[in-house]
Amino acid sequence: MKSYLKDQFFLVLVLFTSSILLSQESRVFENLTLESKILNQERKYAVYLPDDYDSSERSYPVLYLLHGLGDDQTGWIKLGDVQRITDESIHSGISSPMIIVMPDAGSGIVGYINQPNRNWFYEDFFFEELMPHVESKFRIKKGKNYRAISGLSMGGGGTLVYALHRTDLFSSAAPLSPAIGPTDLDDFHKWISRYNFYFNDKIETQKLLNANHPLILIDQLAVEELNSVAWYLDCGDDDYLYKDSSLLHLAMKKKGVKHEYRVRDGAHTWYYWKESLPKVLRFVSINFHNH
Repeated sequence: MKSYLKDQFFLVLVLFTSSILLSQESRVFENLTLESKILNQERKYAVYLPDDYDSSERSYPVLYLLHGLGDDQTGWIKLGDVQRITDESIHSGISSPMIIVMPDAGSGIVGYINQPNRNWFYEDFFFEELMPHVESKFRIKKGKNYRAISGLSMGGGGTLVYALHRTDLFSSAAPLSPAIGPTDLDDFHKWISRYNFYFNDKIETQKLLNANHPLILIDQLAVEELNSVAWYLDCGDDDYLYKDSSLLHLAMKKKGVKHEYRVRDGAHTWYYWKESLPKVLRFVSINFHNH
């Protein structure tokens, strides 16, 4: 009788524990808002919270995940399957539990960089308003050691610019198929016009190029500063932006910047980036712990 009761108690305990675990699910908020004084308008962002966020009191590292041209803060959610992929990565032990923040840079004037000639200062908004806001609103661990950034295409370019401008803020950066364009002014004008961006003043455009082009920034920054960030470059061999990643790899190699460089079979597609995301999550998780 005692053995039977013991077995029954154990069964109830297992079922109870299982029900609690199953009831814990990660959550995604697609349309959170922040009133920006810098941009003089309301801005949207999305957030992924791991499944134990509500049941624990712990704080989490954060990954800022940037979308590409034509998308908004929901791109990684609706097209990139970020919730399922991150859940699986965490549950399998590939990555640490983390919070993922996905800002919208696709409405208003498009892009992640400051554009003084258009009175648009998105980068200032990101660092001075968005980051402090989300890192106080959610239980996010403070400091460079627990902060990473990644993004695709235009967001890959944004990832590079932000991590190069603020090496003091990110432990790792993982640009995927980054769009950076040429360093020559005339070639840059031709390249940028393909995306319906136009800068009429050549002097101002040259200033913009010098201040934001990753290849120029890599050349200017000290190697010690560059190596304070862990870098992960990833681009498909059939991606039309493959040259950008190749030039970044060569520039980093020449400079002595430690980095991971991956070229896999694939093109400029969500199928490729969804395969990349678990690798990015693993990479940033390792570097959350190594710094």
